[in-house]
Amino acid sequence: MELAELTVAKVRELVGARKVSARELAEQHLARIEKRNAELNAFLTLCPERALAQADAIDRKAKAGEPLPPLAGVPVAIKDVIVTRGVPTTAGSRILEGYAPPYDATAVARLEQAGAVILGKTNCDEFAMGSSNENSAYGPVRNPHDTARVPGGSSGGSAAAVADGLAVAALGSDTGGSIRQPAGFCGVAGLMGTYGRVSRYGLIAFASSLDHIGPFGRTVRDAAAVMQVMAGRDPNDSTSADVPVPDYLATLDNPVKGMKLGIPKEYFGAGLDPEVRAKVEKGIACFRELGCEVREVSLPHTDYAIACYYIIATAEASSNLARYDGVRYGPRATRAETLEAMYHRTRGQRFGAEVKRRIMLGTYALSAGYYEAYYLKAQRVRTLLYQDFVKAFEQVDALVTPTSPTPAFKLGEKTDDPLQMYLADIYTVTGDLVGVPGISVPCGKSKSGLPIGVQLFARHFDEARLLQLANAFEQAGGFGT
Repeated sequence: MELAELTVAKVRELVGARKVSARELAEQHLARIEKRNAELNAFLTLCPERALAQADAIDRKAKAGEPLPPLAGVPVAIKDVIVTRGVPTTAGSRILEGYAPPYDATAVARLEQAGAVILGKTNCDEFAMGSSNENSAYGPVRNPHDTARVPGGSSGGSAAAVADGLAVAALGSDTGGSIRQPAGFCGVAGLMGTYGRVSRYGLIAFASSLDHIGPFGRTVRDAAAVMQVMAGRDPNDSTSADVPVPDYLATLDNPVKGMKLGIPKEYFGAGLDPEVRAKVEKGIACFRELGCEVREVSLPHTDYAIACYYIIATAEASSNLARYDGVRYGPRATRAETLEAMYHRTRGQRFGAEVKRRIMLGTYALSAGYYEAYYLKAQRVRTLLYQDFVKAFEQVDALVTPTSPTPAFKLGEKTDDPLQMYLADIYTVTGDLVGVPGISVPCGKSKSGLPIGVQLFARHFDEARLLQLANAFEQAGGFGT
């Protein structure tokens, strides 16, 4: 059995027919992780006892002929910014080293209720701050397609795990592109739902008005199946939306003929790699062949998106990360003579360089005399970006863009130039700022064999249409375009 080719539906079919046990699948995946993780560094922690206990429970149901839940026996990985009861959750940071939460995130609990087998926690940029997975305190993740290159960030461990057959599906978080960009770099499907569609309860906060939890899958159908069980109102998260969740799988194979797709002209300007442009344009031609109507649209405030994002995100990060002071979580610095010295020493020693950079930027943007000039102005620009999308969706049903300006870049290539690193998110941050759902799916490879992703956006809470379009593209051969 080739683990890298298993899908959610295939696992459920095999386990239900008792052709393979959930325990065997879990053990095979854990063995593959042990074999491959030294090279990829995709996992930080494994929880084999938890995984095998869940697998055994699924096997008992299968043996008794009981109906199986939708994710029965599916091996899943969880990004290490999503808390798991009794399993170390570090957010890729030394400041949370050894922290084992006393509860599960709602998303994790819902996956296990649906029969998923949690294998362990995946590596990520520290506190989800990064576009390459090089900011983890526990070393970088490597791209399975070329281990000299990054897997994308900040959910690079989850994307690499699915791409390399270490898990059938995985959870990531997306604040400025942290699901979609690594999905593009690793050649898998990565879905970010509408803001509020999936509960953030148990997600370690980076920027609370931007953070999302979403799935990675080997196929669009896999991503839809995982989203189906996670989505919906959660009383533990006041920002989760009380909006009905449709049956994503029921409409997944509906024809897309007649749908109107918008191509934002601002996303095809300077800085877009020629190979990426060629593959995305070929993908757009594929949508035309499927009967979609394609037209150019404008999102005129796109040029301000990166600046807007890195003011709002860093300001919220500065506020959210104030709680990590050596008192309430994780280890504290020793030999500090005063409380203030202990705070400084703990944070100075245990936060990484990128987290410190963003805390300082955010604190500055919120400081007296600068709040209106920076943070308030950024929020006004955010409103303009939101209005751009609203106007575009008056003309079209979905937007099609590149996921990233380039394929995966080399490890170390951009670490000395934060601005160039930030620009890797230029096509993804807008979705987080305006709260619309987005997905990245593979649309071919570069001449050197690196995956290239195409990104789709849809209206708020229209994940069903988004998945329908992405699935049609996949079925039409879009992955190999």
